[in-house]
Amino acid sequence: MPLVVRIERGAPPERTDALEAAATAVLRMLDPLSDPPADGDDGTGRSEEWAAAVAEWEDHRIRKVVRRARGAEWRRVLALPGITVTLRTAQVRVHPPVPLDDWPKDLSRLQVSGTELSDSAPAPEPGVDVPVLWVNPRLDMTAGKAMAQAGHAVQLAWWRTGERERAVWRERGLAAAVRTADPDRWAALLDSGLPVVRDAGFTEIEPGSATVVADAPWLSQGVFEV
Repeated sequence: MPLVVRIERGAPPERTDALEAAATAVLRMLDPLSDPPADGDDGTGRSEEWAAAVAEWEDHRIRKVVRRARGAEWRRVLALPGITVTLRTAQVRVHPPVPLDDWPKDLSRLQVSGTELSDSAPAPEPGVDVPVLWVNPRLDMTAGKAMAQAGHAVQLAWWRTGERERAVWRERGLAAAVRTADPDRWAALLDSGLPVVRDAGFTEIEPGSATVVADAPWLSQGVFEV
């Protein structure tokens, strides 16, 4: 699944904003009722082409690749099929899943590097009704890598969410908070039975590393490798 974060020179987004925008973007691509394309609606709020692409992708590894764009690059990205999420300082665009070898040229030309974002101030405490994606405090990940991991975690949460809870989540804009856990909280989360993302180790970190835990009252147990 391609995700593109807009990073303009001199005006990069806040790191937390980018991570949370990525999580919401993934949910909006997964949820057939959240953001219907203008054409080809199949009656569920999602075109048959998009639905087929998502279904096929979900049957395999749920890999996500994050790249950056600015200026004319970003404008070309906007012309491709996809959904844009704007969250405070961040803009992230998600595109229907496609094999990496078949990416449109305007996506494949984009850079993976250059997503070393930071926050200018500590993020506030998340709301009590918002799912929280807790990041491993012992891992050093670029924002791009962490965006992909947050996307994995929120997808696992979505899979484990019932229709009633999904409806409430949808009404709240499919928001998800992303925070770095302190070491004690992280240890407790790993033992909690909540969904844990373990990275396959293709980039930046060791294979099998636990990267993010998805925390919400309704979530069932599960550990997943992506």
